[in-house]
Amino acid sequence: MSEQTPHQNVEFSSNGGTAHGYLATPESGSGPGLIVIQEWWGLTDHIADVTNRFAAQGYTALAPDLYGGSITHDSEEAGQMMQNLPEDKAAMDLGGAVDFLLDHGAVTSSKIGVVGFCMGGGFVIQLAAQQGDKIGAAIPYYGVLQSQPDFSAITAAVLGHYAETDDFAPADKALEMGAAIREAGGQAAINIYGGTGHAFFNDENRMGTYDSDAAAVSWSRTLAFLAENLG
Repeated sequence: MSEQTPHQNVEFSSNGGTAHGYLATPESGSGPGLIVIQEWWGLTDHIADVTNRFAAQGYTALAPDLYGGSITHDSEEAGQMMQNLPEDKAAMDLGGAVDFLLDHGAVTSSKIGVVGFCMGGGFVIQLAAQQGDKIGAAIPYYGVLQSQPDFSAITAAVLGHYAETDDFAPADKALEMGAAIREAGGQAAINIYGGTGHAFFNDENRMGTYDSDAAAVSWSRTLAFLAENLG
């Protein structure tokens, strides 16, 4: 059964209504803006922790709560919650988070970075296509892309992190996506991590696929990419 997340601490206007999320700011008080998009489990402890990790690296990081407070640890329920959240609607809701950060006094960048995991990784690509020049860096981790957006609308640099063996987000499909983005005039680099499975970055995942080495390498690449593309 679903539970309620304890991590909501901010609200913002989004898609004609009010959305909530978890905002973490750097010790300095300000930094480039970054959106962290949840897995299909919801705004969990892990996503809040990742958001805090980015804040510790100097980013003003926001994890929008796409499920309205609900989280689950049951894969069947998580799949249903994801199906109840169409990608186009989620991207519109996330658009409110982009505008919220761009207008926030603790954000120093003129563009926003976005990183997402699993379901959230797919939303990264949708959001980059929808928001165009407002997004400076797009980083999907084993992103499950439910439908193909207009890749030619993506102006952000894309850095993908995908597992070698992943039925949810197959490596060959990830490489095809990267090629399609480049063919449409964009910039995309897709990394495939050998010997890994889905959710290899999630040190709390219940699938037993966490890989500390791949997680560390991908984290280092992500930080370098954000620094290069957000300043």
